Amino acid sequence: MDSHFDLMIAGGGLVGNCLALALKDSGLKIAVVEAASRQQQQQSPAGDRALALAAGTVQLLQSLGAWEGVAQQATAIKQIHVSDRGHFGKTRLSAQQQGVEALGYVITAREIETHVADLVAQTQIQYFYQTRVAGLISDDAQINVHLKQDNGESLNLTAALLVGADGGQSSVRQLLQIDQQQTEYGQTALVTTVESSLPHNNTAYERFTAFGPLAFLPVTGKRTAVVWTRSHEQAESLMAGGEADFLAELQACFGYRLGTLKLAAPRRAFPLSLIRAEKMVAERAVIIGNAVHQLHPVAGQGFNLSIRDVAELAEALIQQHQNQADIGEAGFLNHYAKHRQQDHSQTIGFTDNVVRIFSNQWLALAALRNTGLTLLDHLPFAKQLLAKHAMGLARRLPNLGG
Repeated sequence: MDSHFDLMIAGGGLVGNCLALALKDSGLKIAVVEAASRQQQQQSPAGDRALALAAGTVQLLQSLGAWEGVAQQATAIKQIHVSDRGHFGKTRLSAQQQGVEALGYVITAREIETHVADLVAQTQIQYFYQTRVAGLISDDAQINVHLKQDNGESLNLTAALLVGADGGQSSVRQLLQIDQQQTEYGQTALVTTVESSLPHNNTAYERFTAFGPLAFLPVTGKRTAVVWTRSHEQAESLMAGGEADFLAELQACFGYRLGTLKLAAPRRAFPLSLIRAEKMVAERAVIIGNAVHQLHPVAGQGFNLSIRDVAELAEALIQQHQNQADIGEAGFLNHYAKHRQQDHSQTIGFTDNVVRIFSNQWLALAALRNTGLTLLDHLPFAKQLLAKHAMGLARRLPNLGG
């Protein structure tokens, strides 16, 4: 068995596998380390969650050859309807007005994760399932990675670069002693799927309420994926009550634009906070995706931001390798981190501001934001700019080939 790699990726979820797929033809010798088994990944409840993929994200998945195989399982977002419950303001975005086929797509995490994992399995990339990163030591030439497997065995591998793509509880981040900044919103996301008596017509709804945002994302048939933000106390009460009480409250909060609603999936609850690592790089290591940032789901930007981490890192690694330069060199990694900083700050700042502005019932602020929504709906240039950000097309997309 090989013990040295150019690149080791800790985390065989969607982010780690997308990076591996992007680099499959780069000439780099790659290993992926994943704590779960393939079966555990496929059966995880987290796979039920709906991912809102921006148009820019779909372009990147297309460049990886990872979209065509799941496109039929995805539901196009043709319109986005933004409103403020109990107030006059609203804004509508349309794919037709923007001259695009769709503003984005909705797909279950399990469908896209399974497909990308299947594609990686067809490559020469070496995979270590049920294996955890237990220790790290780096020097000028390489990073030494101590691994522990579920069968009790240990492995010691080395690499020029280690990428931590191992999620919000990242072992790599913790072993690198990278601190986090955490902001508590005092909110919990209630996640489920409902079936409506009226068709959704491929419209995504973002409704701001006194307690937090409520999103309805179109999926197959007359079903919509729901992400409903409430205070911790309200969420606990809604989860403890029966389905009828839950549905009655949800119906009252959203209204009857989609007719009557009924539950089509179990209810789940996730406490919400903004978490951001204080840095992305350490000696011969870089962290990406949820290992470095976890966002409020209000604008659906979490995975879209993560895939841009992947795409820009892959583009940089390919160029560095083609130049026969060290992919773990500190200056190279710092340049990548600095380049990602603007996108992180803008996306996280936008998401955080939306949460704070639209979860506030101060009358003066409510009047101001509703005036803003109404003006936005009547200003083509401003609406086009908002649409570009919603579609993830406000920044240059990396060229991954494929």
